[in-house]
Amino acid sequence: MVHVRRAEQNKQPGVCYAVTTDGLELPVVDVTHPAFAVELSEDNQARLVARFLEEQRRFARLPGWLRLVMMRFFLRGSRIARGLRRAEGTFLDGMTTYLFKLGPQNLGSYAVPADRVILRSLPAISVRLRVRDMARLLADELATRLAAEPGRPLCFINIAGGPAIDSLNALILLQREAPESLHGRRVDIRVLDEDDGGPAFGARALVALQARGAPLAGLDVHFEHRRYDWRSVDGLGAVLESSRVEGAVVAVSSEGGLFEYGSDRDIVENLRVLSAGTHARVFVVGSVTRDDDVIRTLKLTSTAATRPRGLAAFSRLVGGAGFRVVRSVARPLSDQVVLVPDPNAAYA
Repeated sequence: MVHVRRAEQNKQPGVCYAVTTDGLELPVVDVTHPAFAVELSEDNQARLVARFLEEQRRFARLPGWLRLVMMRFFLRGSRIARGLRRAEGTFLDGMTTYLFKLGPQNLGSYAVPADRVILRSLPAISVRLRVRDMARLLADELATRLAAEPGRPLCFINIAGGPAIDSLNALILLQREAPESLHGRRVDIRVLDEDDGGPAFGARALVALQARGAPLAGLDVHFEHRRYDWRSVDGLGAVLESSRVEGAVVAVSSEGGLFEYGSDRDIVENLRVLSAGTHARVFVVGSVTRDDDVIRTLKLTSTAATRPRGLAAFSRLVGGAGFRVVRSVARPLSDQVVLVPDPNAAYA
């Protein structure tokens, strides 16, 4: 049984709440709700990027020992900073990434001032934009496909998905804009992730979103977590095969996951499983780390294990796995992309 710590926060009408495995009650991100709105005009983005570059370069010029002392002092007591330290040289866990998506105004009494400063930074704003882009791209692709195939089940396969908030928000957008596409249709969200905490929160978030009057009320949606290491694709093949047997429309996504942290081989092998048999109802939405001045400057002080490829190199890579990029959205740290099987690819 989870002991709930209801951190003091200004709860907003229409926002759902769910509990983490360590008992912290958090708002459920809903990109259609004003509480989670984030806009970044070209002028504001340019100013934010310029300030970020200046601050990062100035900080990088300091001796390493001094940077460490300053960060420990500034970030003392920070829940987000603890997650960032655990991610040094590896992946940022699903729930720390989730906190980045809340925005500073949605943090509760568990947060310290440094947490709110972090969430006003360019990387945090980029993560908030990223989840909105992911949900939008998923919903746009699905609106057409679901209209063409009424009655078929819908299956989200979310690789390294954590709480699968991109999949949940795609459903929120569809229910808001094309509710007939989901009426009477079974929906499965299958999260493939090594971590348990993120998917556990995602399952509770779904329950909250399905409550009376909530955004997904009345929908037949099911949440399943399977442990998955993308370096071994056997589990992905099993999930994909079950969706084929069910005749499902399949939406694959990986936000801040496979395409940002995986090796070339990992990406190609996972995509080859997805393209096997040219399953026409499969498409993939994901985020790709950019290869530009902002990322290179961030790498001066960050040990994050992301692999900056850039969109051009990524497009060439996925072409070797039987996919092509058909849509992309550029943001300061990543490009969000839509991939579909390429019938003319040599592999296909």
